[in-house]
Amino acid sequence: MTTCTASPELIDDLVSANRILYNEAVVDGFGHVSVRHDRCDDRFLLAAGLAPAVVTADDILELDFEGNVHDAQGRRSYLERFIHSEIYKARPDVVAIVHSHSPAIIPFGVTRATLRPVCHMSGFLGFSTPVFDIRDSDGENNDMLVRSNALGKALADSLGNNDFALMRGHGSITVARSLKLVVARAIWAEMNAKLQTEAMRLAAAFGDGEVNYLTPGEAAGSMAINETVVDRPWQLWKEKAQRK
Repeated sequence: MTTCTASPELIDDLVSANRILYNEAVVDGFGHVSVRHDRCDDRFLLAAGLAPAVVTADDILELDFEGNVHDAQGRRSYLERFIHSEIYKARPDVVAIVHSHSPAIIPFGVTRATLRPVCHMSGFLGFSTPVFDIRDSDGENNDMLVRSNALGKALADSLGNNDFALMRGHGSITVARSLKLVVARAIWAEMNAKLQTEAMRLAAAFGDGEVNYLTPGEAAGSMAINETVVDRPWQLWKEKAQRK
């Protein structure tokens, strides 16, 4: 298959994204982050099937929107690469994607609690976070993995035009218009889940059970300003990951 060489800067940022997400406890041995190719409109970049913390520039693969790897050189990609290929196919506005199993997020995909923004860093979550249930597309007996184009499309359909979606009993999907922003959103989503869980507990114990969530205007306003300053936390997270 033909290849199209991405810029070294983009590859370096994708390696950093993998390391940052691990260092900030969003991913562990599993999970992955991708970015659209900066020189070929029909391709994206994703690491080989490795733990994010050990990814290097030599491990970055080039894939098309059908999930085909174009420069494998004996390297295996992630089984769930179709998460990325189908979202890129469906959403021209999306430049980068994170799939993770961050632990504070999981309970919101298996209960009736709705993940909603409780702090100014997480306005992108919106107020009706979709939940993808793989049983709706693959039946009761499945391995919970989005391992085909059909399942990737079903997930993309569930995500719709949102920036974030839960995956029942599995994890979440975060999308954004830049690699740095998607990393920030994945980190802030996990932070928000922890804060919201604690706020709900306190509200139930000491109040009427109601949490004072961000209003739509507050969520939109804070989201807009946060997107303009994402370089600041990126540099911090990158420095921390490099030191570690």
